[in-house]
Amino acid sequence: MNTVTLNPSMMHDWNVISADESLMQRLARYMRHLVKEKEDSTLMTKEEFYAKIDEAEREIADGKGISFTNKEDMNAWLNTL
Repeated sequence: MNTVTLNPSMMHDWNVISADESLMQRLARYMRHLVKEKEDSTLMTKEEFYAKIDEAEREIADGKGISFTNKEDMNAWLNTL
């Protein structure tokens, strides 16, 4: 497990937030959001998503794409994965 050292600024911020119920609720929601991100390795940013599309388009342009003329051939290829 990684160890994180809270610096004085973070400690101050924590004290300010902990004194306000509304801020504590917001912090709790944000923490749950961060945990979900950490747990779901399939999540990506818009930039990452579009970068993957750009890369796929480059590969197709370079002749690295795969095409199928019928679904049986496609399914046979998928079954090899």
